[in-house]
Amino acid sequence: MFSFITGIVKETEKNYITLENNGIGFQIFVANPFSFPLEEEKKVYIYPYIKEDEFSLYGFNTIEEKEMFLKLISVKGVGPKLALPMFSLGSVSGIMDAIERENILYLTKFPKVGEKVARQIILDLKGKLVKNEEMVSTGLEEVVEALESLGYKTSDIKKILPKVNPSLKVEEQIKEALKLLLK
Repeated sequence: MFSFITGIVKETEKNYITLENNGIGFQIFVANPFSFPLEEEKKVYIYPYIKEDEFSLYGFNTIEEKEMFLKLISVKGVGPKLALPMFSLGSVSGIMDAIERENILYLTKFPKVGEKVARQIILDLKGKLVKNEEMVSTGLEEVVEALESLGYKTSDIKKILPKVNPSLKVEEQIKEALKLLLK
């Protein structure tokens, strides 16, 4: 699967950019196309959306935006075309804060997001978005993400994280963390 594409921005249109990489122009739907300067090399984090009758690429400036987008489209009734415009008017931290505080008014300011959809977003995502600042500041972000993807609880990860040696390679840190979690 694709994670990102690095290339030269060749076109910016109303809701997408064309990124050239090795002679191939990728049409990538983005929240703010004009924030991508023409003729500059840019790394765009992408999400390929594949359906029976559609293959589209959705792009983001940061990995955090992509992760938030993936969480938003996991909500019932929220697809890529509804989630992407949220990043043109709001930031990742603003969206996260609105969900955690159950701020329906903030969420309904986005195009096509009504009260029902806003409530569903809050219901599905509240409590699942906030990264523990303590865990992120340790420099072990990749370890935390790997352990979370394996299904370990944040509270369990938080307990063993101080015992993981931050000077080890990431793979070794994960192995060490898994040993600690299995004790």
